[in-house]
Amino acid sequence: MVFKHLLPKKIFSENTAMTKNVVVDSLLLEAVKADGHTTEKDTLSNTKIVFQETGGVKFPAEDYENYKGFQHLVTFYEKLLQLEQAGQGNVRIAYFGDSMTDGDMIVKDLRSSMQERFGGEGVGFVNITSESAPSRTTLEHKFSSNWKTLSYLNVKRPRRPFGVNGHVFFTRKDTVNPVWVKYKALQWRHISQLNAPTLFYGKSGNSKGRVAFITGKDTVYKSLAPSATLNTVRLTPGAVKSLKANFIAADTIPFYGFNFDDGRGVHVDNFSNRGNSGLPIATFSPKVMRAFHEKLGYDLIVLHYGTNVLNYGSYNYTWYEKRMAKVVEHLRQCFPGADILVVSTADKGTKYDLKMKTDSAVVPLTKAQKRYAIKTNAAYVNLYMLMGGNGSMVKWVEEVPPLANKDYTHFNFRGSKKIAGLIYNQLNEGYELYKKLREVKDTHPPAEKPFVPLKKPVAKRDSIIPKTDSTNAG
Repeated sequence: MVFKHLLPKKIFSENTAMTKNVVVDSLLLEAVKADGHTTEKDTLSNTKIVFQETGGVKFPAEDYENYKGFQHLVTFYEKLLQLEQAGQGNVRIAYFGDSMTDGDMIVKDLRSSMQERFGGEGVGFVNITSESAPSRTTLEHKFSSNWKTLSYLNVKRPRRPFGVNGHVFFTRKDTVNPVWVKYKALQWRHISQLNAPTLFYGKSGNSKGRVAFITGKDTVYKSLAPSATLNTVRLTPGAVKSLKANFIAADTIPFYGFNFDDGRGVHVDNFSNRGNSGLPIATFSPKVMRAFHEKLGYDLIVLHYGTNVLNYGSYNYTWYEKRMAKVVEHLRQCFPGADILVVSTADKGTKYDLKMKTDSAVVPLTKAQKRYAIKTNAAYVNLYMLMGGNGSMVKWVEEVPPLANKDYTHFNFRGSKKIAGLIYNQLNEGYELYKKLREVKDTHPPAEKPFVPLKKPVAKRDSIIPKTDSTNAG
């Protein structure tokens, strides 16, 4: 206390630390260097957001400050309604995030809530290798060390396109040790089995590759036919508790991962990457993504970023707003017909004058995220406000038991479950309002055109399970 007046307001440096477990995507660093200090006049503050009718339904106008954008989830809500009323079809969500969703945090609880209400069995799409595999509690995931992993966080031009998870995997030539991956389902409701395990892989001139599928004492060999942009092979009918896949003579074939789902209800894929700002999504190949979209059929794309964008020397995030707006438009090319939901950064605590307070960059970043959501006709969740606003992260850390870690940035399992509940509740708020607006519209058919759900320009599947051992797309 004697030297307090001599100390800086911030005790700890804000420079991003680089460790073996944390990466910062190259596009973020380039964007900060190129136009991190550009400014643009804010024309949205203190305005009313008025929506255009979608499929015969129009939500009430919203204040800018409290924007949620339920109007832009109409297609998603209609699919949920058809699923809830008729018990038919399926709904799929791609949840893109950073370290906040590492190890299936937040996403696992959102998935559980959705499947509990609307049905669906299976954990969804899982990578071949993953840095967060040891911390994942919804699946036991192990793999051999002789895989080569390329990520869109630090590789701009891979020799084969990235998959929907932002990765592409190759087997290394190893004449001694087998190349393998192993998955085991755990005792969680709705994901206690590996439903219809299906391998996704890309195009290659290698026609000799095989996969040896091992379950229990049985081994079944499947040939790989990497002739199209995206290919799939189903390893076994039905569901299994665990599986191990050995890859034989499969070098040069790009692998993406396995999908586990029963083809009904709701499925949520967690595409988390530590150090991700969201900007690398702009490197997705539309052709490859549309092939994934044809196989999996996404109805909602969630963008949950911000942790790695804070603290780059300026509280002006115009540069991020502009670039993420381009990311959203790119996603619409990649996944035609899918709705977009932007989830803002959460609160973050930083030490000022020896006291932990909300970091000064949090509010400017949430505003930039809201602006790009509005400008691109995307829905928006203000996670910072939902968790309590100013000083909330400090409170979450100091709760008994605590809801967040001592880094004042990341949630623990209890906090993640609560965050998932907050996101689910906002989605459900819009869904319940949608059903009321739908009922009002249906009771006055002469005044309006009959409701016609928006059609995606891709073939939705009852299941991704192919009729033969392997199928191609693209």
